[in-house]
Amino acid sequence: QVRLVESGGGLVQAGGSLRLSCVASGLTFNTGAAGWFRQAPGKEREFVAALRANNGGQYYADSVKGRFTISRDNAKKTVFLQMNSLEPEDTAVYYCAAGKHLILSSLRTPRLYDYWGQGTQVTVSS
Repeated sequence: QVRLVESGGGLVQAGGSLRLSCVASGLTFNTGAAGWFRQAPGKEREFVAALRANNGGQYYADSVKGRFTISRDNAKKTVFLQMNSLEPEDTAVYYCAAGKHLILSSLRTPRLYDYWGQGTQVTVSS
């Protein structure tokens, strides 16, 4: 049984940093792709970042490019999202996801991922 568990969320002031972690059981992050998505109240779930296993390619939403970094530790079956220069607009529940067979054009589409974590709340105060 596959399980993804996120942690690291919390309350931070604007300009601060947080590091989210996603630990997997029942799968590894050295195949397919791993992604981070977020959902703010009243809004749809949106793409934040993704990491492809085959080439280590990293992909980001324009709104977080230059501020967020996705990475992985295969030995620990963990994917990270380092978030710097946080803004109030980054406030949302952040979800980790894993996809077994995702092509490049599919990385930003939530419904194409196979597994999801339960989410971790990130709140950025102004």
